[in-house]
Amino acid sequence: MLKYTEKIRETAKRLLAEEKVDVFIGYQKGTVPMMNEPLLVNHPDKVDPLYWDNFCGLNLCNYLTKRTDKIGIVANGCNSRNIVTHIIENQIKRDQLYIVGIPCEGMIDHRAVVRAVKFKEILDVHQDGAEFTVKGHDFEETFQKEKFLQSNCAVCTHRNPVIHDEMLGDPVDEQTDVNPYSDVEKIEGMDPEKKQGFFTRLISRCIRCYACRNSCPLCYCPTCFVDESAPQWVGKSIDPADTMTFHFLRAYHCAGRCTDCGACERVCPMSISMRQFTKKLNKDAWELFSWEAGLDPEKRPPLDVYQPDDYNDFIK
Repeated sequence: MLKYTEKIRETAKRLLAEEKVDVFIGYQKGTVPMMNEPLLVNHPDKVDPLYWDNFCGLNLCNYLTKRTDKIGIVANGCNSRNIVTHIIENQIKRDQLYIVGIPCEGMIDHRAVVRAVKFKEILDVHQDGAEFTVKGHDFEETFQKEKFLQSNCAVCTHRNPVIHDEMLGDPVDEQTDVNPYSDVEKIEGMDPEKKQGFFTRLISRCIRCYACRNSCPLCYCPTCFVDESAPQWVGKSIDPADTMTFHFLRAYHCAGRCTDCGACERVCPMSISMRQFTKKLNKDAWELFSWEAGLDPEKRPPLDVYQPDDYNDFIK
């Protein structure tokens, strides 16, 4: 993955110098190891901080909404799918974008790495092929990358960009031997009481910080339903009913739109696996409508159109 860093810098510099774009959106190394940050560059001489490795987990599409300038943007599989969704939902125009595609081998779960070193402070990370090494004051450990992938990356079946203007590498093999919904199927097999208990425990640690909402490229409403005061749709406290209402309603707002990019889980300070909400809806969209979000800018989402042969068994 590190091999793309220099290519990204060269491409951004060229696009900005030729005035093909007004701004280039990518990543830079964060001030904390394993936490890379989004970066917007507007001049050819400022491209050196651009960076790419297996810790670029935040979704860059948050920085596209309602922009009117010409934009260059780095896009792996999930970023590109959210770009498609933004185009479909009229948040950005296709001709505004110059999409620089990067085949993705998955992002590393920084929390899993922290657990592996027994919560010692990590001061530096170095990647070398399929391995990465973390260092601290009194330790140095090397791990296999494939054993520390984010949970969404481990089951991703769209690692290559679905839309691009330029590719910086050869496509990687897509995973065909994974079941992305195995965890959902386990929950579906529970009786109602166990399901209720599962989701109650899942969100019991939630502090209503809304980091999941703020990191989600689909949450671009000018005023979120949780911030409305007239009428007040949901309470502002961490009362379990209010918290559950927030998570369920946010998930349903993402129905047929979520690309399972994992940005919500990556930023959660309480390590809540809220993808359990959205993955169930992704599974339903696939089984009922053969639909995966963000694959084709020419197709409307199933909840956006009416077809005579729509699934209607729920109507009594």
